[in-house]
Amino acid sequence: MSYWLVAGGAGFIGGHVVRAMREAGERVVVVDDLSTGSRDAVPDGVPLVEADILDGEALAGAFRRFPVEGVVNLVARTQVGESVELPLLHYRQNVEGFRTLLAAMDDAGVRKLVYSSSASVYGMVDEDLVTEATPCAPISPYGQTKLIGEWLAAAAHRAHGVDFVNLRYFNVAGAAEPRMADGRVLNLVPMVFERLTAGQPPLIFGDDYPTPDGTCVRDYIHVADIASAHLAATRFLRDRQGVARTYNVGRGEGLSVRELIAVIGEVTGHDTTPVVTARRPGDPARVVADSSPAERELGWRARHTVHDMVASAWEGWCLRHPHALPERGTRAASGA
Repeated sequence: MSYWLVAGGAGFIGGHVVRAMREAGERVVVVDDLSTGSRDAVPDGVPLVEADILDGEALAGAFRRFPVEGVVNLVARTQVGESVELPLLHYRQNVEGFRTLLAAMDDAGVRKLVYSSSASVYGMVDEDLVTEATPCAPISPYGQTKLIGEWLAAAAHRAHGVDFVNLRYFNVAGAAEPRMADGRVLNLVPMVFERLTAGQPPLIFGDDYPTPDGTCVRDYIHVADIASAHLAATRFLRDRQGVARTYNVGRGEGLSVRELIAVIGEVTGHDTTPVVTARRPGDPARVVADSSPAERELGWRARHTVHDMVASAWEGWCLRHPHALPERGTRAASGA
């Protein structure tokens, strides 16, 4: 019986993908250098090859050791702000690393690929809902590397017959269970949690965007829904030949930063009155997904609410930071 090789499967999103695939009866092998991931994210019984995606020999060894049906690539540096400051680091990991993986796949004769892309490929958009036909004009090096990754997948399809599905997912939050919550402070939800835990107000990076309340509007999606989209993509690839598809993976509902911070206040019981500071480089005003093609063709749709995301993420945060809970006498947490 063959395996799906999940590159980056020990990370936050990768761990959820591996869990979803295992629960669906798939055999999985994880390749991860554990620089940001954790062994604890890899379920018992799932082989872990500790290797850098840039190490072609290690990848070749993994393909020799395991009969691999297809690859899910989640390896990437993902911080937009960091990509502006350290673009060469992002290009090395996200582009050269993916090229190295594709070369190892080609040598091993593996022809199925799910590539984790990003809504950052779109850049500044005018549409209320972004479709896969929306022109891509990324405004950050991170978004550029994700778009180049899509081009690499398409080139491998044309030259080597690699069937692929690109998943452009939007803003990820939540946890399938508390121990799987994101321990890094890289995205808005854990950034707000960290401030609240330290007794500090949340920060809003700019409130002069052309949106109803002046703050950026995003499409927030539960990580468990992201994981189920990857599972749906692997099943789609298994049943078909000649596949070259790209899908948005979001909820199709926009929420401003200010609105999301208000939800965090409702869930946590903390005062979340924010402080507005300067804009961050590389942040578009509004990006919200039209995910109807994924629903129609993959049979997938998001099932969790924003409240689900925040509540599950908060439960995981409090597992690591028990002192984060508000003192007695503050308003009770809604849904907690």
